Amino acid sequence: MTHRPHLVLASASPARRKTLAAAGIATEVIVSGVDESTVDMTDPADFCLTLARMKAAAVADRLRDAGPVRPDTTVLVLGCDSILAFDGQILGKPADREEAVARWRAMRGRSGLLFTGHSLIRLNDDRRADAAVSAVVHFADITDAEIEAYVNTGEPLQVAGAFTIDGLGGPFVESIEGDPGTVVGVSLPLLRRLLGNLDIPITELWEPGPTDS
Repeated sequence: MTHRPHLVLASASPARRKTLAAAGIATEVIVSGVDESTVDMTDPADFCLTLARMKAAAVADRLRDAGPVRPDTTVLVLGCDSILAFDGQILGKPADREEAVARWRAMRGRSGLLFTGHSLIRLNDDRRADAAVSAVVHFADITDAEIEAYVNTGEPLQVAGAFTIDGLGGPFVESIEGDPGTVVGVSLPLLRRLLGNLDIPITELWEPGPTDS
C-alpha cells in the first residue's frame, strides 16, 4: 500500500499552515532554526529564495539524520520565506515597535512588492524544485492613530513587511496584484507547479474527505 505524500513545512508560520490546510493539505511543522541574518543580498527574489532553500535543506538534513524514509511513503519538505521590497530596501520583520511605526508611515498610500521564495525537496531521492513569486501590494492611506493601534496589537512585529492580509492588517491593504497567497506566505498555484516538476499531482496531497474510502 502506498501512502499519501507527507508534507513537512519548514516554517513556524500559522498563516502558511492554515493556507495549506484550507486547500486540503495536512502538514507536519518542523521549524528550521536557520539564522536569517547570515544572508546578505540586494536582489529580493534571490534573497527570499536563498532563505527558503536554506530552511528546506536544514529540515531535510534533520529528517535524514533521524532515519531512512519508508519506501511506501513520499516525504516532501517545503521551505518558504517572504520579504517586502519597498523604496529600494528589502524588509523582513521589523526589529521593534518604533521600526514598525516608521515603516507604516512610509508605506501608507503607496505600494510595495512582496516576494515569497518556495523550496521543495523530495526526501526519498533528494529531487528539488524551487522558485520565487511576487505580488504588488497597494497600502491604504491610514491615519497615525490607525498605525499606532495596529502596531500596539503586536501583529506587525511577527510578519515580513510589518503587515498581514489575513489578519488585523487586512483592512489596511487596498488591493493586491497577483496571487494573494504569495502575500500570506505560500502560493498554492506555484506549489502545484513545483510538485509537478517532481512528478507529484497536488491532488495526491489532499486529505481524504468523509466520502473517501
